[in-house]
Amino acid sequence: MEPSTPWKAGSKQEEGFGGQPRRVADLGAGPNLRRSDSSLPKNRRSQYLLGNCEKQKNLSSWIPENIKKKECMYFVESSKLSDAGKVVCECGYTHEQHLEEATWPCAFQGKEWDPKKHVQEMPTDAFGDIAFMGLGQKVGKYVRLSQDTPSSVIYHLITQHWGLDVPNLLISVTGGAKDFNMKPRLKNVFRRGLVKVAQTTGAWIITGGTHTGVMKQVGEAVRDFSLSSSYNEGEVVTIGIATWGTLHNREGLIHPTGGFPAEYIVDEDGQGHLTCLDSNHSHFILVDDGTHGRYGVEIPLRTKLEKFISEQTKERGGVAIKIPIVCVVLEGGPGTLHTIYNAITNGTPCVIVEGSGRVADVIAQVAGLPISEITISLIQQKLSMFFQEMFETFTEGRIVEWTKKIQDIVRRRQLLTIFREGKDGQQDVDVAILQALLKASRSHDHFGHENWDHQLKLAVAWNRVDIARSEIFTDERQWKPSELHPMMTAALISNKPEFVKLFLEHGVRLKELVTWDSLLYLYKNLDPSCLFHCKLQKVLAEEPERLACAPAAPRVQMHHVAQVLRELLGDSTQLLYPRPQTSDRPRLTLPVPHIKLNVQGVSLRSLYKHSSGHVAFTMDPVRDLLIWAIVQNRRELAEIIWDQSQDCIAAALACTKILKELSKEEQDTDSSEEMLALADEYEHRAIGVFTECYRKDEERAQKLLIRVSEAWGKTTCLQLALEAKDMKFVSHGGIQAFLTKVWWGHLCVDNGLWRVILCMLAFPLLYTDLTSFRERRLQAVRGLPRIRAFFTAPVVIFHLNILWYFVFLCLFAYVLMVDFQTTPSCCEYLLYFWLFSLVCEELRQLFYDPAGCGLRKTVFMYFSDFWNKLDIAAILLFIAGLTCRLIPALLYSGRVILSLDFIMFCLRLMHIFTISKTLGPKIIIMKRMMKDVFFFLFLLAVWVVSFGVAKQAILIHNESRVDWIFRGVVYQSYLTIFGEIPAYIDGVNFSLDHCSPNGTDPYKPKCPESDATRQAPAFPQWLTVILLCLYLLFANILLLNLLIAMFNYTFQQVQEHTDQIWKFQRHDLIEEYHSRPPAPPPFILLSHLHLFIRRVVLKIPAKRHKQLKNKLEKNEEAALLAWEIYLKENYLQNQQCQRTQRPEQKIQDISNKVDTMVDLLEMERVKRSGSMEQRLASLEEQVAQMAGALHWMVKTLRDGGFGLEEGVPTLAPQKASEGQDPELDGRQKAEDPGDAHHVNARHLLYPSSRVMRFPVPNEKVPWETEFLIYDPPFYTAERKDKDTVDPVGSTLEPLSGISYNALDGPVDRRSSHGPYAVRDGLPRNPMGRTGLWGRGDLTYFGPNHTLQPVVTRWRRNQDGAICRKSIKKMLEVLVVKRPLSEHWALPGGSREPGETLPRKLKQVLRREFWPSFESLLTQGVEVYKGYVDDPRNTDNAWIETVAVSIHFPDQSDVELKRLNSHLQPCDPGMSVRWQVVDKCIPLYANHKTILQKVATLFGAYY
Repeated sequence: MEPSTPWKAGSKQEEGFGGQPRRVADLGAGPNLRRSDSSLPKNRRSQYLLGNCEKQKNLSSWIPENIKKKECMYFVESSKLSDAGKVVCECGYTHEQHLEEATWPCAFQGKEWDPKKHVQEMPTDAFGDIAFMGLGQKVGKYVRLSQDTPSSVIYHLITQHWGLDVPNLLISVTGGAKDFNMKPRLKNVFRRGLVKVAQTTGAWIITGGTHTGVMKQVGEAVRDFSLSSSYNEGEVVTIGIATWGTLHNREGLIHPTGGFPAEYIVDEDGQGHLTCLDSNHSHFILVDDGTHGRYGVEIPLRTKLEKFISEQTKERGGVAIKIPIVCVVLEGGPGTLHTIYNAITNGTPCVIVEGSGRVADVIAQVAGLPISEITISLIQQKLSMFFQEMFETFTEGRIVEWTKKIQDIVRRRQLLTIFREGKDGQQDVDVAILQALLKASRSHDHFGHENWDHQLKLAVAWNRVDIARSEIFTDERQWKPSELHPMMTAALISNKPEFVKLFLEHGVRLKELVTWDSLLYLYKNLDPSCLFHCKLQKVLAEEPERLACAPAAPRVQMHHVAQVLRELLGDSTQLLYPRPQTSDRPRLTLPVPHIKLNVQGVSLRSLYKHSSGHVAFTMDPVRDLLIWAIVQNRRELAEIIWDQSQDCIAAALACTKILKELSKEEQDTDSSEEMLALADEYEHRAIGVFTECYRKDEERAQKLLIRVSEAWGKTTCLQLALEAKDMKFVSHGGIQAFLTKVWWGHLCVDNGLWRVILCMLAFPLLYTDLTSFRERRLQAVRGLPRIRAFFTAPVVIFHLNILWYFVFLCLFAYVLMVDFQTTPSCCEYLLYFWLFSLVCEELRQLFYDPAGCGLRKTVFMYFSDFWNKLDIAAILLFIAGLTCRLIPALLYSGRVILSLDFIMFCLRLMHIFTISKTLGPKIIIMKRMMKDVFFFLFLLAVWVVSFGVAKQAILIHNESRVDWIFRGVVYQSYLTIFGEIPAYIDGVNFSLDHCSPNGTDPYKPKCPESDATRQAPAFPQWLTVILLCLYLLFANILLLNLLIAMFNYTFQQVQEHTDQIWKFQRHDLIEEYHSRPPAPPPFILLSHLHLFIRRVVLKIPAKRHKQLKNKLEKNEEAALLAWEIYLKENYLQNQQCQRTQRPEQKIQDISNKVDTMVDLLEMERVKRSGSMEQRLASLEEQVAQMAGALHWMVKTLRDGGFGLEEGVPTLAPQKASEGQDPELDGRQKAEDPGDAHHVNARHLLYPSSRVMRFPVPNEKVPWETEFLIYDPPFYTAERKDKDTVDPVGSTLEPLSGISYNALDGPVDRRSSHGPYAVRDGLPRNPMGRTGLWGRGDLTYFGPNHTLQPVVTRWRRNQDGAICRKSIKKMLEVLVVKRPLSEHWALPGGSREPGETLPRKLKQVLRREFWPSFESLLTQGVEVYKGYVDDPRNTDNAWIETVAVSIHFPDQSDVELKRLNSHLQPCDPGMSVRWQVVDKCIPLYANHKTILQKVATLFGAYY
């Protein structure tokens, strides 16, 4: 026999089941992934798809080795024939369907068929992918396996080879296996809710897998979901567990090496008594026992598999939970009732869908009644109502069994949830399922707040913030922010922004959450698929090997993270997390937590528990979390964290920089586009906040731009925007106003440019009021400070340089064209001196490092600018020309080189003109068009070379001169585009005077092919003309027009953003002249000399100019950031208002309101119709009774008598008319008067055995109540201590020497309830029937006496004061726990004959303290004496106990100290502890009752 498991099931007609997975990969593409393959980058996704073949090979080798099928090995002819009239074996298969050796004569043939002997296991031959014919691309997984396959092997197959992620929830759908009808609305509600809970929580749905009954309903629910728009949000996978031998068309699934895919045909018309698989399920486990046509084979395996899965632990995001399981019931028959009973007995919550029919409706009808009202007659009435066709088959014994099971089911109301359509709070099945799980979790006993923590872990794992808000964060439980830190970290890691927002609403502060250790933990748990994780691994790989002395040190450290961030943010920022020195910060101690919340061996809760009390927080925790979210491209999470940031403009700009850099390296196009879109969003946020600041106060807003941010690597907002190329931000009016302010220096920006130029040419005009200054001091002064302020303004420096640069070009041109002598003239020497000043300035710019970035970075930044490269090229070319010019033999070459160099110096003017608002954008457009020209030249070169080579080969024979080959192939072909047609291309203008016949004349081309007389050309003129026409067509018309179109496209594209680009590039020019010496070349040498003396000779360090980078005082910076935060909140509020005012949002809001109103009206209609149905049913019943009464009265009057008393019909009590909620009325528990009988003693399965009790409903418990069919089994367990227990056996002879109701030697057989009855030589349980005769597992017939000492003390705090809760004092009680037990217990129990102390107490107490404890017992107070409702009780043996309270009121009590010192369990597996007295502690129920009496005795909290 199979051992008793949580869920057994009934017959094929009654049981159907259902299940669901998490998010899996595309079922049509290949095996399922642990992560949805749509979440992977495309390059990694393609690698995965390429590995499918390899996975199929692994599956084909692993499955036959580990998974078996069953085959009948011996043909034993059955008396029954098959449907086709063929002779079959006892297993149900025909001769042809057996193996060849099964039909050979053997020792077993002719005997009774025994599956244990006649059926053998062999490697399975049916597994792989299953494709349903005619249903498109539906592909699932399937396997045929033996019914004896271990659950661990199946679980390994599902998770490892099928690739399903470990579920957060297991939903087992059970009910009718035959088709049944449901109300359309209820059907829709059920389907929608089931799929929603499966999708949102990442659950597995387990069903029977066939296309009938409840399995069909689940399949159609998944089908409807797959056709909906939300299908892309994550797939729902249902696991169908069906019987192999009952499947129709199963032959198509047999593939010894695996079917990839196997084709399956759903044929309902021809299935007969067999069934077809449901095409909407994604995974099938086909259970084989070697038989054909026998249903229910899968039930034991399914039961064991579900139990095994529910015992597994799911770890994710730092949270570890045991996988919860829930049973959902639709309709069903006797087997379904048995399934529900086993589920409830084993603590599995059940959701009953009322209105689905039969068993579900029977239980739903009585679920709200007190146990005393659930009688045999009531159940009989309900069965007749809902089982009309089957009711005649119900015997009295079966009705009694149903009554007992239903009573036990309803008694555990905390595990039973009735889903009623239209009931407030239960509009959706998904909410009912999750509430059922939380209700069951809430009813479990836990120490302290573990219960609430467990519920919160479940809600986070399911990602159901609505359940957390309504069920967990209530007034019943006040959460401390520190208690939410582990779950907050888990929500961050698992990317659940709604929970992050919820925790922030309940007081979690990010500044207290983020420590160095927790931040490092977050980076260790980065999403492996994100690009930042790959970059971080590269940094770790490049790091030198660690020392062998520290192998346990974690590889990832924060300075590694800082190194990657430095690459993303740019070298202008310093490291955000510098490499820590020895003992830079204290490490947190990591104690073992009392709640299992771990991932990769690191305790998440321990990150927030420390013994020293000192925590190392980071500089800016909000910044750290924002970066962590941004590098993983988590939009919603980053948005929530950014809303909490203080340096919000800098944070937004840094995010844009990081995202843009990551997008450049991201190979997945979709991810790259998402990053760019998110970067654009954060740029808009920075613009929005800065706009609010600028409107409020222009000066403070501009301070924000140049403020040095310590949190972001000592950079500024402006520098971050420039590094990220945030053109929209830089082109903002406020920033441009600031740049204009910097451009004009100390001058007022409203000075006309003509005034500035006039003062430049005649500086004495500065002493007049022609120009104005911003500072009043300069406006009033007329001396040197005013002149210095004028000539140090960037606008003045710029125009002075332009002026003198034109002079330089004129001098250069004059020397080249007029004064280029053999010996350099004075003008030429002046030119050389001028160039030397330019070289010095370039060297100053090369080594200019105001930010302290280092020489390497400074040089890199210098050469990254195009115009600097042009300057260096022009200078080097000038030096080359000068070198040639000084060598007499190369004088002309030097002049040529210098002439070319003049062109480069002229091109340098373009950079100068970029400051112009008119010319600047045009230069930008021209630069973009130059890129188009280069691409165009490639296409043009193809046509030029191809035509030139063909023309040259046709016309000229063996031209050996390279220069003329180049002219003919390239030069002439290129000129042809512009109309220079070769004269001899067609022979019309052929003349020997213009060419050289043999190619000997170096100044003439070689003559083309001609006749013998050399008077006429011999080449095919028609061909050359055609080639010329085609060449001109493509090159001159097509390609040139293509170039024009490209220019036009570039112009239109750039024109839209030209203003932004110009404003962005304007900054570089302003910054260059802001840092440039005021004197123009060649006078700039004086400035260089002055700079050399200050830096090198006098060692005076450089001072940073505050106009572009300003470090504020702490108080000023704090005030500025507070002002920024205030305006950020205004910005967010304005954004929210704008979103609500959008027409789309208004339409959506109206649609939601209409939908809500429709649902409310529909629910009201359902309520009224249900109420009306109840009232009509009650009215019909009363009318029928009145008709019967009238009929009796008429008959009596007609007969002239009064009739018989028993013939008078009784009127049924009137039912509630409306509004009655059975679940509200069902709040009574075991305290109901009708439920006063023992309950545990009537559990159907006797503990530690396979004996089933006879079902005894409540009303049949008293011995006085007649129970004619009562026929309990006899059971007396054999025990090792046979000498100390009563005899074994069902006969009375060995028991005849026992004296009941008296002292029987050392055994006290007297009951505390007085004398008990003895019938047929056996005592009767004074509390009534239990459903079992015999002694059971107890020691004696009759009462078995125990002692329960309740040792208590007051709970005290560290100061010694007594703790209180709800005003009452709190107690602590001494409890013990046995090995392998889930519950704690009082240290009492049975005693040896003649002993005072219980055995259990002796096991935890040293022998020398036994006498002292005996004296304490004599001084104790008896709080209870009497019967104990124990599962081991029988009709003839029961337990009675005496509970004695031993209380220590003083903590300094000597006996208390001695007791604590002598507590030592003798068994290492036993535990003993002092535990706070609370109703939720995990204690046996009987012991809780005793503990409550003790708390009442002392007026303590319970």
